Amino acid sequence: MSTASSGHVVALPHSATLAWWLTAWLRGHEQTDHVLDVLAEDTHLLEGGSALDLLVRARASGATSAGLALPVDGDPLGLGGPRDFNAAALEAGQAVVAGDLGLVPVEHGETVQWRIFQAGPRQLPDVGEADRGLREALVSTAGDLADLDVAKWRPEAADALMNLHHRPALEAPLGTPARCADLAARGLQAWAIVDLALDDDGGALSSYEVQRRRGLLQPLGRAARRAVVAACSPEVWPP
Repeated sequence: MSTASSGHVVALPHSATLAWWLTAWLRGHEQTDHVLDVLAEDTHLLEGGSALDLLVRARASGATSAGLALPVDGDPLGLGGPRDFNAAALEAGQAVVAGDLGLVPVEHGETVQWRIFQAGPRQLPDVGEADRGLREALVSTAGDLADLDVAKWRPEAADALMNLHHRPALEAPLGTPARCADLAARGLQAWAIVDLALDDDGGALSSYEVQRRRGLLQPLGRAARRAVVAACSPEVWPP
């Protein structure tokens, strides 16, 4: 699991960006030109077409919103099948579900091209559940990592845990609930802590300690993914 980043600047995964902005466009909250400008920063393209083709294809399908999937082995979070879509999404580590369309990103140099699949109904954590899970995981993981002396072997992760109020700055489109924009930022922040803490195992004294560290971080990684998925999936947004 990793977020798009430059140094320690954490950004939304490609699929989260598309889910947010495609939803805003489908619901009439954002103008086409503005959405295309945002997508151009990531150079989103429909495979064999343009970013505008991607928007038009989603609308023509009857989709009224687009949501995020962040699957990993053993946890197909945000997916509901069929098998070929799940397999492609799992390989990419992310996908967008817009009605019965499944969109999977493939990076080609500087561009992100979207492959289209059929997508089935899916089950998602709601925003409140994901929020509570993230808060609980952060508290639990902070204590566990303190016991492992994270400040000694990965000071950046310790600093991040100590500065949870410094969240990533995200540009959420119009129509995105403020609670969801905040949850996405906190989910990305927790995701970055996991990435930092697992960046190298040089500080571990033994293979046992390596495995122990990974085991302690798994619940926070799962809670972070669930938070970002709920925050970027309008099916579960609060009314």
